[in-house]
Amino acid sequence: MAASADRRRARILDVVHELGTVRVADLAARLDMPTVTIRRDVAALAEAGRLRRSHGSVALPDPGAHGPAGPAGTVGGAGGAALLGAAGQGAAGVPDGRGRVIGMLVPTIGWYFDEIIDGARSAATAAGARLVLGISPHEARDDRGQIARTLESGVDGLLLTPNRLPDGPAEEEEEEEESDWLGDLPVPAVLVERRAAPGSAAAGLDAVGSDHRHGVLLALRHLAGLGHRSVLLAARRDTWTAHEVRAGYADAVRRLGLEPRPTLDLHHGGGPLARTDPERVADQLALGAEEGVRAVLVHDGRDAIQLPPLLRARGLRVPEDIALVSYDDAFAALTTPPLTAVAPPKRAVGAVALDLLLRRLGPADLPAHHIGLLPTLTVRSSCGALPGQD
Repeated sequence: MAASADRRRARILDVVHELGTVRVADLAARLDMPTVTIRRDVAALAEAGRLRRSHGSVALPDPGAHGPAGPAGTVGGAGGAALLGAAGQGAAGVPDGRGRVIGMLVPTIGWYFDEIIDGARSAATAAGARLVLGISPHEARDDRGQIARTLESGVDGLLLTPNRLPDGPAEEEEEEEESDWLGDLPVPAVLVERRAAPGSAAAGLDAVGSDHRHGVLLALRHLAGLGHRSVLLAARRDTWTAHEVRAGYADAVRRLGLEPRPTLDLHHGGGPLARTDPERVADQLALGAEEGVRAVLVHDGRDAIQLPPLLRARGLRVPEDIALVSYDDAFAALTTPPLTAVAPPKRAVGAVALDLLLRRLGPADLPAHHIGLLPTLTVRSSCGALPGQD
């Protein structure tokens, strides 16, 4: 049976009393416990003023220091119960983030992540915390270095969107190896729009993201309800969202009994996030229409909004000849015709991730959370259905 939180924290304090200063990773090894568990206990002890954290190491607090739970001392008995029972929340259930600095690392600013950042920023402001933003570009593949530089600024916790993408069994094994170091971070971290490989050291991290597979199922189920038995997927392949959309398409086609079609690859080389060629995409959609495909789901929205006039130039009308659904709803309503669109809950992802991280920084002994927020489908005229028809 796993040791109770009180006993674990008492053992942690015993080791720190003995050694003076010790790295979190060494502490976990000495106590033969998962690093993520020790990190949570250390955070609770530091919150209570019983330990002092500094860049991956812990030590006893300065003499005379007092934490929020009173004078420094060993956790146990009623004192430990009080520590576990403290929710660390402010008014109306908002976590108390006063004095907290949260580092947020994203692969890009613009389009998709702008809304996620905005959601996290709003939640941080409401909690009294400060958000510090960093960029680790898709092209750089330098997550580890970027995270190290962010940690040097003295952040209390991290919202992370690593770049690594699985694209098959070999890549998934490589991703597991490369993500192991994420499980040994010196501060609590929440993965945002990512989830670590099962079985990896990072799998114990909290994760908040959109359930893109559910979003694809919503789109294909709607099109199937309109009588389409074959739906083409036109998708990028250079982002995590694209990977999940492609996997969701395979799942949805099987679940709905649709005729599977090869995915039209919108990424045509030139590195991650290279611009697609909308003329080429329109040509291939026109070819698919000649083969009897009359419905398409397009990821992402930037490609979807360019297609109606290009298809019209090829003698194909939306929705009369091709039903078109966009996987993103940022500007889908502004096109002619307005596009039916799947909307990932981007702002909510940022807000929930920030909220979860602040709770992780509190004294409560929370289990790891893997949270999938469901996208929504807004029906407009581009698929031939009336708005609101499902």
